[in-house]
Amino acid sequence: MAESAEAARKTTAKIVWDTADKYLRNIVDEEDYGDYILPFTVLRRLECMLADSKDEVIKYVDAFAGMPQHLIDIAVKDRFGLGFYNVSPLDLATIASVDDNVDKSLKSYIDGFSNNIADIWVSFDFKRRTKVLTDANRLHAVVKHFSTLDLSPASLSNTGMGDVFEDVMYRAFNKKGKAAGNFYTPRDAIKLMVDVLIANDDDTLAGESTARSIYDPTAGSGGMLLIAQDALRRMNETIDVTLYGQELMPSAFALGKADLLIQGGRPDAIKQGNTLVEDLYEGQTFDYVLSNPPFGIDWEVEEKSVREQAKTPGSRFSHGLPSISDGQMLFLAHCASKLSPAGKNGQGGRAAVVSNAAPLFNGDKGPTAIREWLLDEDLIDAIIALPPSMFYGTGIPTYVWILDTNKDPERVGKIQLLDGSDQWTLLRRPMGEKRREMSTTDRDPVLEAYKAFDHADPEISRVMTPDDFRFRDIPVYKQARLAARFSDEVVETLRERKDFTEGHVAVLKSLDGTSWNGLAKAFPQAAKAAGLKAPLGLVDAVMKALAVPDDSAPPAVDRKGTAVTSSGWKMTERVPLSEDLAEHMAREVVPFSLDAQWDESKAKHGNEIPFTRIFYTPRAPRPLEEIDSEVQGLMGELADMFKLVSDQ
Repeated sequence: MAESAEAARKTTAKIVWDTADKYLRNIVDEEDYGDYILPFTVLRRLECMLADSKDEVIKYVDAFAGMPQHLIDIAVKDRFGLGFYNVSPLDLATIASVDDNVDKSLKSYIDGFSNNIADIWVSFDFKRRTKVLTDANRLHAVVKHFSTLDLSPASLSNTGMGDVFEDVMYRAFNKKGKAAGNFYTPRDAIKLMVDVLIANDDDTLAGESTARSIYDPTAGSGGMLLIAQDALRRMNETIDVTLYGQELMPSAFALGKADLLIQGGRPDAIKQGNTLVEDLYEGQTFDYVLSNPPFGIDWEVEEKSVREQAKTPGSRFSHGLPSISDGQMLFLAHCASKLSPAGKNGQGGRAAVVSNAAPLFNGDKGPTAIREWLLDEDLIDAIIALPPSMFYGTGIPTYVWILDTNKDPERVGKIQLLDGSDQWTLLRRPMGEKRREMSTTDRDPVLEAYKAFDHADPEISRVMTPDDFRFRDIPVYKQARLAARFSDEVVETLRERKDFTEGHVAVLKSLDGTSWNGLAKAFPQAAKAAGLKAPLGLVDAVMKALAVPDDSAPPAVDRKGTAVTSSGWKMTERVPLSEDLAEHMAREVVPFSLDAQWDESKAKHGNEIPFTRIFYTPRAPRPLEEIDSEVQGLMGELADMFKLVSDQ
C-alpha cells in the first residue's frame, strides 16, 4: 500500500510538471517553468481543500457582511476549522468552461481568498505570470489543465501533497541550477540536522500534553519547519507543534507559506521580513531553531540597523559584529538568542545552524568575540562537518552548529566535533552543485556517534573542551650565537659616530676573535688602557658592529645580560589554553630548535575551531620504489601503444 501511495505521488508530480510543460514551451524560458507551475499547483490544492465546505462558507460569510475582516476570519475558523477560505463563486473548472475573459475571471477568483493568504499571490507575482500566459493565448489551456487534477485531501494526504510539491520544486530548482541554493535546503541535510536536534529529547517528548515550538529565521520554502514537525509527530502523534518562520525573499516566502498551508499549517506561520533588520518574533524564544542562512553575503544594507541594535547590552548582536562582507555569524548569534532558556524539567532550546568554514576560524575581532560568547555560555553542543557538494548553490565544505541552552550533564563544558564529510552517496543525476546526498545509511553513523558521545569512534568524533579552542599566540625566538669579528666595514660603520676616533681602530683589531658576550667589559677596558673614552652608546654600537653569527659560540647576551634574539629567526606558536605552555613547547618546539625562547607576557589571545586540523591523520608517502615501478609500467604501456600506431 505504501509503495502504491508513493507511486501515485510521483505520478501526480510528473503530470503536474510534464503536462504543464506542454503549455509553457516557447512561451517562457525553461528555467522559469517553476515560477508558473508552482503557483497553479498551490491554487489547485487550496481549491480542493476548500471544495467540500465552500458553499456553506460563502453563505456564512455573507451573513456577516459589514463586520471587520479579522472578526469574520475568527468566525470562519471557529465554525469550519479553516485558517483561510474563498468567497468567490468561481473555481478553476468554472473559469475553464468558457474561453472568454479568463484573465479577469481568474483575478476575481484570486481576490475571493481571505486576506490572510493574499500575500502569497503577490509574492508569487501571480498577476504578471497570468498576463504573460494571456498575451500568449495560453492561460485558458493552463487553467483547464490544472482544473482536472485531483489534488484533494481524500486523494493526497497532507504529507503526500507535500511530497508532490517537493517533487515539483525539485524539478523547478533543477532547471534553475545554482539559484535554488538561495532559498532551498536539501531534505537529506535537514533530516540529519533534525535527527541530531531531537536525539536527546526522547523522554521529554513523550506524554499527551507535550508541546514544542520550531523556528526558522531564514525559512525559505519552509522545508526545515515541516521536516522537524514530521519528525516530532512520528515520535509522539499527539504532540502539539507550532511553527514560526521569517523569510525575506518574496518568491521563497510564497513557497514557504504555500507549502505550510498545503500541509495543514497556519496561514501566519511564516512572516515576510528582513530578520537582521527586524525580528518579527522579538521577545519570543523557541524549543527548536533551524536555519540555513546565506553564506558570504554582505550586510551593508542592514549595517545601520544592526549597529544600532548592537549598542543595547545583551541584545542579539551585542556580542560582536563580523565584517560587512559576510553576515552569516549574525544569523548564528540571532539563532542563539532565540533559544528557550534552560528549564527545571531538563528542557531548553536547541538549534541547528548551517555555515561554511569561515565562522569556525575567522580571526577578525567580531567573529572571535561571537565565538568567545558562545564558548563562555557553553552553548555549543556539537559541530558536524557535512560532505562537500551537498547543497544546490555551493560545493564548498559546510558545517552544522548544534547549540543547546540545557545540555545533558555529561555534555556540560564539552563540545563534540563530528566528521560526516565521508558519509555520502553519489547522486545519479546532479542538481546544480549538489552531487552528493546523505542517505539514511550515511546519516546513521553520524547520529550514532553523537549519541555515543565520549564512547564514539575517534575517526568520526572528538570530544573537546572550550579551552581546547581558546589559544595563546606565543612569540617564539631563537637566541643568537655571536662572535666578534673585525673588518673594514665595521670601521666605516663606526666612523659615522662623533664619539669614535681613529685611536679606537687599533682597540677593535685587538678584540677580533674574542668572546662577543665579553665585549661589554673588554672594549671599555682596552679603550681605557689606550687612553680613550668608551661611553655606553659607543659600547653598544661596537658590539652591534662586531657581531657575526657563529653557531659554535655560546648564546648571546647584551651588556645588560638580556638575551639577544636572532634577527632572521622568529615565529609564533599557537598554544591551546587547555595545554601547559612549558609542556607544549618541550614537545612541539624545543626538539626542533634547542635555542628557542619565548615570552608568555607578550602572548595574544584568541579562539578558533580548527576542525580539519583536529581530524587530520598524517599518511606516510608511498615508497619511491613503488612509484618508480608504476611509472615504468605506464611508460611501457605507452611504448607499446606508440609501436602499435607506428606499425599501422
